[in-house]
Amino acid sequence: MEAALTVFALLFLLAVVLGVYATVKAVGAAKRSVDRGITQARRTVEDHTLRAKSLVQVGPAAELAQLRLTLRTSMRATQDALHARVAEDESLKESLALFERLSAHGFELDAELRRLESEPDRATLAERLPALRERTERITRSADALRWAARDRARRFADDDLDSLSAQIDVEAGALRHWTETEPAAAPPSWPEAPSADAPSSRQTWPDPPAQDPAEADATRPAITPPAARPVYPWQKKARPESTT
Repeated sequence: MEAALTVFALLFLLAVVLGVYATVKAVGAAKRSVDRGITQARRTVEDHTLRAKSLVQVGPAAELAQLRLTLRTSMRATQDALHARVAEDESLKESLALFERLSAHGFELDAELRRLESEPDRATLAERLPALRERTERITRSADALRWAARDRARRFADDDLDSLSAQIDVEAGALRHWTETEPAAAPPSWPEAPSADAPSSRQTWPDPPAQDPAEADATRPAITPPAARPVYPWQKKARPESTT
């Protein structure tokens, strides 16, 4: 009885542990999903705010907003393109590592541009804009190069696969069209059927011997019929010739 209670307690404890583990995993997955949704919403709101600032404001503030919007759009597009294809193409891992290093410079520039949005000294801000614009162009140019290289590589692979598939289809189509019409085989020659007894024969045959008259047969028959030869048996001895002495 005690053994049964112990087994039942262990099973109950195992079920509780599994339930807690499943609950923790579910909560973690839900939290990550919520975090992704919040991050995406924050990005969308911030992008719309920057777009509005670039259109409504004028001067250095509008250019700062435009630089941030350009930087964020280029980096996000490159990130999505590389992460979407790295699972299919292992060679993109090195490109992804380079992009991570480039992202560090991008985050630093984005933070600096965000701080400068509240800069009251517009004259100093106008002086620093050319350098900020150049940094933004260098980073976005590198990001665009990685993104377009990954896309060109994927397109090249798709073109190669399409060329190979087209060649195989052409070969198969040619094989399907290469048919030969089978002509009916000629019947082998056969011997003509024998004519029936009633039908006259058209083939050449040897003539039958002429019938002999009974009188002629009696004339040719010998007058004395020679006696039939006596049979010789193997146990009989041969006759000895008579002696002449």
